[in-house]
Amino acid sequence: MTPATAPAALPPFGLTGWPAERLADPYPVYRRYRAAARVHRAEPDGTAPTFYVLGHDEVAKVLSAPVYGRSPRRATGGAPPATVPNGHSALRSMVENWLVFLDPPRHTELRSLLNREFTPGVVTDLRGRIQDIAVGLLAELTAEAARTGTVDLVERFSAPFPILVISELLGVDRTDWAWLREQAVGVQQASSSRAALRPDAHHVAETAARELTSYFLELAARRRAEPAADLVSLLVSAQTRGEPLTDAEIVATCVHLMTAGHETTTNVLSKSVLTLTARPAQLARLRAAPLVPAPAVEELVRFDPPVQAVTRWAYRDVVLGGHHVPRGSKLFAVLGAANRDPARFPDPDTLDLDRGGRNLAFGLGVHYCLGAGLARTEIEIGLGLLLRALAALGDSEVDEVHYPYDLVFHGPERLTLRLR
Repeated sequence: MTPATAPAALPPFGLTGWPAERLADPYPVYRRYRAAARVHRAEPDGTAPTFYVLGHDEVAKVLSAPVYGRSPRRATGGAPPATVPNGHSALRSMVENWLVFLDPPRHTELRSLLNREFTPGVVTDLRGRIQDIAVGLLAELTAEAARTGTVDLVERFSAPFPILVISELLGVDRTDWAWLREQAVGVQQASSSRAALRPDAHHVAETAARELTSYFLELAARRRAEPAADLVSLLVSAQTRGEPLTDAEIVATCVHLMTAGHETTTNVLSKSVLTLTARPAQLARLRAAPLVPAPAVEELVRFDPPVQAVTRWAYRDVVLGGHHVPRGSKLFAVLGAANRDPARFPDPDTLDLDRGGRNLAFGLGVHYCLGAGLARTEIEIGLGLLLRALAALGDSEVDEVHYPYDLVFHGPERLTLRLR
């Protein structure tokens, strides 16, 4: 793992250098390090200190206290580390306008506007279409499984399902979903955990960012001329009414909903199947329900979050977990470790579908996930239908699971079931 200062009994903690067998189940590693120290400090490559925050209360503080934010420029008081290298203008514009990377006051203004447009009612109105999309995909999945005896759940359901739902929300053509997912995955190659693995990562992300910028600018122009019942029309309408919303922010919002929304839900669906397959009693219980109950949704995302870590920067000197954290330090809030903290969750390594309650899988504070309500609805409907469809196929077993090397967006890229 990366060089760090940690108790002598343990190797230094970091989010890189993990052996492949630990990627699918990082929780025993988190447990050992959290027991030793709830915050671990690193000094990577002689740069500003980096802190890995593993305890629930400490992570909650990092996510909610205004002294921690998303701007490295504000934190360092000068030239920040380059989030996006020079020469990638489309990617830089897109990322800098993502809600998740903004701080108040602009974050507050844009979040307030989006909350007025992306309401719970919008999600409620989508429920029928969400069910229709799931039913259609599952008909294709079961037909393939019956014909071949195997099926890749990621390819046939977990990945296309949220992309098609978000496409419906945004008002894009269903026939574009495969291309949109390809571009969304391309943009995500610029994340630090993935960029470290391929030298062309930012080139791939820049190309995808240019394609998506052109796509959504054209869609916004069409919606100005002919509004429809979709989120892009609502955003364009808000802009027309004089709301302080730029075209770049409309594009960035659409792309952010696609990239963050599809990958997180994909991961929850796939990992929930793995989790429940290993626990037959809980699996049978959910198969018998018409929908996945809300407490069960919360417990599944607590137990194995789709995003394992998020970053913040310290805007002034603070003390956290017994460490002096200098201004300009980078912090990784490790959500996966926080959600298994026994100081917050009794018996945290047990899946308890009645546990319910708030956890940190969707974040906390001003950056709480804008699409959390949509994600919950997709899991409630989509996972319930998926579990019953798999039951109708008869006995099956997990044949192959492959996790990409990524401890941020965490989930299998391939999950093959074989019928017995």
